[in-house]
Amino acid sequence: MTAAHLTTPARRTALRRRIRLLVAATITYNVIEAVVAITAGTLASSAALVGFGLDSVVEVASAAAVAWQFSAADHERRERTALRVIAISFFALAAYVTFDAVRTLLGVGEAEHSTPGLILAALSLVIMPFLSHAQRRAGRELGSASAVADSKQTLLCTYLSGVLLVGLALNSLFGWSWADPVAALVIAAVAVKEGREAWRGDACCAVPAGLEEQADGRAPDCSCCSASGE
Repeated sequence: MTAAHLTTPARRTALRRRIRLLVAATITYNVIEAVVAITAGTLASSAALVGFGLDSVVEVASAAAVAWQFSAADHERRERTALRVIAISFFALAAYVTFDAVRTLLGVGEAEHSTPGLILAALSLVIMPFLSHAQRRAGRELGSASAVADSKQTLLCTYLSGVLLVGLALNSLFGWSWADPVAALVIAAVAVKEGREAWRGDACCAVPAGLEEQADGRAPDCSCCSASGE
C-alpha cells in the first residue's frame, strides 16, 4: 500500500471509522468485564479479580479518550490531550496494581476459588489480542499516536488476563497465593513504561505504512514494534 493512497480522503475516512468501531467494541466489552470481575471478586474476596475489574475501568477511560478524539473531523488537534489521558490511565493502573500486589504479598485477604473469574480471564485472553492488533494496525496506517497507545493499553489488559488466569488457577489448585502479585508487579512496571511513552507523545510506528523516510531523510525507527510482535 502506497503512502499516496493512504493520504486520500476516502482511505482516511475509512480508517477513522474503523478505529471508532474498534474503540466502541473495546468500551462495550470492558464495561461488561468490569461489572463481572468486580462482582465476582467481591463475592470471592479476590483482590486480583477486583483489581482486574478496575483495570477494565481504566481501559474504558483510555478508549473513551480516543473515541472523543475521533468524534471530531480534525482529530489530529485532539491527539495530545488524548495521549495525556491514556498516559494517566497507564499510571493509575500501575499504581493500583502495585498497591494491590504489595497488599496481597503482605498477606492481607485470602481469595477463594472463583469459577466466573477463571472464565472471564480466559475469554479476555482470547478477545483482547484481536482488538489490540486490529486497532494498532489501523492506528499505524492512519498515523495516530493515540490509537496506537490505546492499543497498547488493550494489549496490557491481555497480559493482565493471563496473569489473573494463572494466579486464580494456581491459587485454586495449589494455594500459591504469591504467584499473582509477583507477576502483577512486572505488569505494573510495563504500564509505567508505556505511560511515559504516551505522555511524551512517542508513537511506536504510528506512521503510515509505506513511508520509508521521515521529513529529515532518516528511516523511521520501528524496532519497538518488532519487539512487541508487530
